[in-house]
Amino acid sequence: MNTRRRMTGVVTSNSMDKTVVVEIDRTYRHQLYKKVVSSRMRVMAHDTLGCQVGDQVTIVESQPISRRKRWVVESILGHDVVAGDQLEA
Repeated sequence: MNTRRRMTGVVTSNSMDKTVVVEIDRTYRHQLYKKVVSSRMRVMAHDTLGCQVGDQVTIVESQPISRRKRWVVESILGHDVVAGDQLEA
């Protein structure tokens, strides 16, 4: 296995050709104040697998594909039916 970073997130948009927007949620404890902090990162990823909105996916970093795409969808882990329905409504 190579040393590229891998992250897991949820697809929030697939309206572009071969590109999806993946939202990565992360919670951690602040080092000084010990408060639980949640952060959200949205990245564009190259998609050749045909992801749908609400899919849980694994993305891996790659060389720059375009101006804003530096990630590639590696695998689809599952589909969250509730998240997909909420985004469409």
